[in-house]
Amino acid sequence: MSITTKNTLLIVEDDPGLQSQLKWCFEGLDVVIASDRETALAQLRIHEPPVVTLDLGLPPDASGASEGLATLEQIVALAPSTKVIVVTGNDDRENAVRAIASGAYDFYQKPVDPEILSLIVNRAFHLHQLEMENRALITNQSSHSPLAGIIASSPQMLKVCRTVEKVAPTNVTVLLLGESGTGKELVAHALHGMSNRASQRFIALNCAAIPETLLESELFGYEKGAFTGANKKVRGKIEHAEGGTLFLDEVGDLPISLQAKLLRFLQERVIERIGGREEIAVDVRVICATHQDILGLVRAGQFREDLYYRVNELTINIPPLRERDGDIALVARALLDKYCLQHNKPRRDFSQSAMVAIEGYAWPGNVRELENRISRAVIMSEGSQIDMEDLEFTEPSQDQPAQLNLRQVRDDAERQAIIRALHWFNGNVTQAADILGISRPTLYDLINKYDLR
Repeated sequence: MSITTKNTLLIVEDDPGLQSQLKWCFEGLDVVIASDRETALAQLRIHEPPVVTLDLGLPPDASGASEGLATLEQIVALAPSTKVIVVTGNDDRENAVRAIASGAYDFYQKPVDPEILSLIVNRAFHLHQLEMENRALITNQSSHSPLAGIIASSPQMLKVCRTVEKVAPTNVTVLLLGESGTGKELVAHALHGMSNRASQRFIALNCAAIPETLLESELFGYEKGAFTGANKKVRGKIEHAEGGTLFLDEVGDLPISLQAKLLRFLQERVIERIGGREEIAVDVRVICATHQDILGLVRAGQFREDLYYRVNELTINIPPLRERDGDIALVARALLDKYCLQHNKPRRDFSQSAMVAIEGYAWPGNVRELENRISRAVIMSEGSQIDMEDLEFTEPSQDQPAQLNLRQVRDDAERQAIIRALHWFNGNVTQAADILGISRPTLYDLINKYDLR
C-alpha cells in the first residue's frame, strides 16, 4: 500500500535568525514558519503538517504561563497524529520531559545541529507515513474483507483464520466454541462471507435470548390458526435463511424438547411449520456456537448426543484474549482508533502505564470487555492520552504464568518483548529496537528467528 503524506514542516520559532537557519536546514521540505501560538495554530489548520518543530522558549503569556507548552497542548488536541519535536535550551530539560508527557514525539536541545535535527525530523515523517498506511489498511480491511473485525497477529488466531479460509467454501455444519466475548459471531460472519452463499442472507438467532415457548415458532414458523393469536402464516428463521446461512448462537441453551426437531431438520433438510402438515425443503448452511462445555452437557443428559455429532461436523475453538500471544496491544490500538472516529474525538494514544495495565489484565470478558472499556475511556478522557485511570484500572496486574524450563522462559520472554515493542510502535522497527536496547540488524534477526514477519 502506497500512501503519500504531505511534505510540509511547520517551524514554530520566535527568533528570526533561527527561523532562517532552520528553513535552510530543510530546504527539501515545504517549510511554514510561525513565531507565536496564534499563528502556529492558524498554520496548523491551513496546512495540516505531518511534523512540527516547536520552540518551548516562546515568550510567556500575560499570566506568566509557558507559551511553548500551551502551544504544544493545543497542537496535540487539534492534530493528534502530528509529530511534534520540541526544541529546548540546555537548561530546560524539565520542560522537555513535561512536553513528552504532554504528547510530544521527541525533543532536541539547542544549539541546533542541522544534521541531527534533520535525522529526527525525517524519522518523524517516516513514522507518520507508517501510521497513515496502518490506519488505511485497517479501514480497507474493515470495509472489504470477509474477515473484517478479526484483528490478530498471534499464532492462535491466525490458525483460526486459516481454518475459516479452508472451511468457508464447504457446506459442513460448523460448531464454534469459545468464551463469551471472543468473537464467535464475527467468525460466523466470516464463514458466510467467504462462502458461495455470501450473496444470500445471514440469519442469526440467539437460543438463550428467546423464551422456550416462542423459540420453536421463531425457528420453524407457524400456520394461520395454529394457536391463539396466529392470525396469519409466518415463516421461521430457517426458511428466511433459504440459500444462505443460519447462525444458532448459544445452541447449548436449546431446550431438550426442540433438540429432536432440530436434529430432524439437520438430517433431512426439511421442516414443518407449527400447525402444518406439509414438509418444506430448505437449502441452508448451519453454523452453531456456544460458550458452554457442550460435551459436559451431553454427559449430563442436557444435550442430545446424536444432535451434538450433527452440529459438530467440524469444530473451531476460538481462544480467549488472554491466550492470544501479543494480540492485546494490537486489538487495543485498533479499537482506540475505531472509537475515536466513532465518537468524533481527536485521535489519541495510550500512555505507557495504560499499556502495561491492558497487557497485565486477564480480560475475563475478552474483546467485548476491552471494547467497552476503551469506548468509555474515549468518551470520558480529558487528556491527550488514554491513561490507566481512564480505563478504570487502579494498578497494573503483576500476575504471570509459571514456567519451569529456563530455555523456554527466555525464548517466550524474548518473543513477547519483541511483539509488544513492535505493536507499541505500530511496526516501527527503529523505535522498537531503541526501546529493546538492541540494534536494528539484531532485531531483524530476532524477527526472522521467531517468524514474526
